[in-house]
This record gives sequence, C-alpha cells and structure tokens, in this order.
Amino acid sequence: MNDELAPVITIDGPTASGKGTVAHGVARRLGFAVLDSGALYRLTALASLRRGIPPTDEQAVAEVAEALDVRFDGGHIYLEGHEAGHDIRQEQVGNFASQVAAFGSVRQALLARQRAFRRAPGLVADGRDMGTVVFPDAALKVFLVADVNARAERRRKQLMEKGISAKLQDLLRDMRERDARDTQRSVAPLAPAADTHTLDSSRMTAQETVQAIMDLWRAKAPS
Repeated sequence: MNDELAPVITIDGPTASGKGTVAHGVARRLGFAVLDSGALYRLTALASLRRGIPPTDEQAVAEVAEALDVRFDGGHIYLEGHEAGHDIRQEQVGNFASQVAAFGSVRQALLARQRAFRRAPGLVADGRDMGTVVFPDAALKVFLVADVNARAERRRKQLMEKGISAKLQDLLRDMRERDARDTQRSVAPLAPAADTHTLDSSRMTAQETVQAIMDLWRAKAPS
C-alpha cells in the first residue's frame, strides 16, 4: 500500500481526555503506528525552555520547532539524543506547549513532520487538530471529551505514577486555562471536524473507549 493512501484514525480532544492511552490501545488492536502530536509540541516547549526562550517569542520558538532533533523509539522519546519522555510531562512544559501551539508559524513548522507518520498499514493520530487540519481525509475521526473534573483526576493520577507531585486544584485551574486557549485560538482551534464521532469518556474505562472506537472502525470498514 502507498503510504499516502494508508488509512488514518484521528482522535482529537482536550488535555487529559485519555487520547494517548486510547490511541495506543486502538493502534495495538489494528497493528497501526501511533502519532502523539502533543509530544511534538511538548518537545518544542522543552527545547525552548532549555534555551531560555519565553513562550511569547513566536519566531524563536518556530525556529526551535523547525530544527527539532527528536526521535521516537518504541515507548521512548529522545530530544537531542537524550530520553525526554518524563520531562515533557511536567506541567510547566505542558502549559508552555499550550501557549506556543497558538502560533501559526510553530504549527506550520510541525505540520510536515506530523504527516510523515502516515505509513502502511495505517496510523492512529491523537491531538487537537488531527481531523481538522493534519489529516482532513482520515478514514475515521473521533472527538474524545470528558468532564474537566474527571480529566484533572486522571492527570493527577498519571503524574503521581511518574513520581510527580500535583495538587488537584492547581491541575483544574491549569486545565480550564488550557481548554480556553485551545478552543479560542485563531489558528487550528480545538473543535470537532464536521464528520467526527464524539465520545464522552467521563464514565468509560480506557478499554471501553478503545472498544467503542473499534466498533466505529468496523462499522466503516468495507465488508
């Protein structure tokens, strides 16, 4: 199969809606590759922070994104040759990434890199504009939502499992601010595509959400 024709499933949604976990679950079931688009923005944020670049300097951040030295190897993420999977999950990095994701030049710098993940036999891409901008021709588009309190609790649990302390109230505040930035930005705002399927995972386990997406996929697949 031509890589350009490889099927894509997009899973968009707000922060901590479970996109990453669900995307990996669906990809494992189908034997597809995974694109964690948020990791690219977080890597850009981490590299910028390490260079002392403020999140308000669009040109400098875009230059970092353009020359980003990253490598994805299985479950590992490397920035400039060093493991960065833990560091990019820090809340400071996530907040920086949310701010610079509003810059059109940063998004453009990362667009081709994201599309290059499309390879046979298929791709599951999670993010905020996968179905609207990056892969508008995706075979299946899912918009994953969840109550902000449920999302904050999930994020706190994730951070605690990684040995990172976090207060629920701080996470709630940051999450609401990030939601506002993501939905209100002028470039590629967080919003469901016209042909998307919206799933509310507030009261669903990751496995149940994966199964719901698999059911949607099988319903679309030719018999």
